[in-house]
Amino acid sequence: MNRIVVIGSSCSGKSTFSQFLANKEKVEYIELDQLHWLPDWEERPDEEFRVLVSEAVSSDSWVVDGNYSVARDIVWPRATKIIWLNHSFRLVLYRSITRSIKRAATKKKLFAGNIESFQQTFFSRDSIILWVLKTYHQKRKNYSKILKNVEAKGITVIEFNNQSQVDDYLKTL
Repeated sequence: MNRIVVIGSSCSGKSTFSQFLANKEKVEYIELDQLHWLPDWEERPDEEFRVLVSEAVSSDSWVVDGNYSVARDIVWPRATKIIWLNHSFRLVLYRSITRSIKRAATKKKLFAGNIESFQQTFFSRDSIILWVLKTYHQKRKNYSKILKNVEAKGITVIEFNNQSQVDDYLKTL
């Protein structure tokens, strides 16, 4: 029974890491963004999202990728391990910019067929870059506090502060 939650700032590498980890562990990969987003970047209503999340984490083994506080009370109590990708602001901001440019240029289809555009990335209030700027520091502060309580409840918490720590961990699997 391996139930792992991977958290971190947007653009910290959660999806890439989680997919690799789920593959190595031979468990289901659950991407909360996939459950949350509807076409045209519409957000799924919270209650509907919570039902989908509950169903997704009802199995015995999985890796969940995502930070949705609206579903934290569903996912985290079932976890056996929480991995926090706590990378530097500079790295996360760099990744948000390069990832967004790449996705907009290639028109890569994301959750529910959504596509990031240059307009959305650089000239919109819905920009992932702006989201990182607005949320990074507060999330980091909150996770630091919340994870102490989680550890006290017996859930293993692993914090990675740089990419070489992540890479070293993945090599041990």
